[in-house]
Amino acid sequence: MRHTISLFLQNEAGALTRVAGLFSSRGYNIESLHVAPTQDHSLSRLTLVTTGSDVVIQQICNQLLKLVDVVDLADMTEGDHLERELLLLKLQLDSVPGEALAARLSDLQARVLDERLESYTLEVTAGGLDIDRLIGDIAAFPGVSEVLSVVRSGVVAISHGTPAIR
Repeated sequence: MRHTISLFLQNEAGALTRVAGLFSSRGYNIESLHVAPTQDHSLSRLTLVTTGSDVVIQQICNQLLKLVDVVDLADMTEGDHLERELLLLKLQLDSVPGEALAARLSDLQARVLDERLESYTLEVTAGGLDIDRLIGDIAAFPGVSEVLSVVRSGVVAISHGTPAIR
């Protein structure tokens, strides 16, 4: 099962290496990883996506909490939360985008960053499944000749209501 784990970690050199080292030394895979500072400059929020049974994920969480740099942790999958991902997508177009592509981009509230036919660049913030579908479908739209580049931020997550971690 896919799990999104969010944790606060000391904003110090080597902290991310210790988290990644825990995963690699135990043969766990990280599907996506996002790290950014918080309003408290001594802490960073790390959001990662991994897969495993509930028992394996609980073991991972317990091991993460033993790391000296980890302040707090929550398996966001267990609670009501929002997940978003940023996509930057560069396309080569044969012609001006048609109505079908424009409607799809409007549905996802995509922003056009560069309108040149040779490098038509989009910004989309959406859930991972919507982004997966868009990437899978985009080449089939009339006027799109090639997908030149796909850049994804990785998942960020926040709980509904009371924060899962503070």
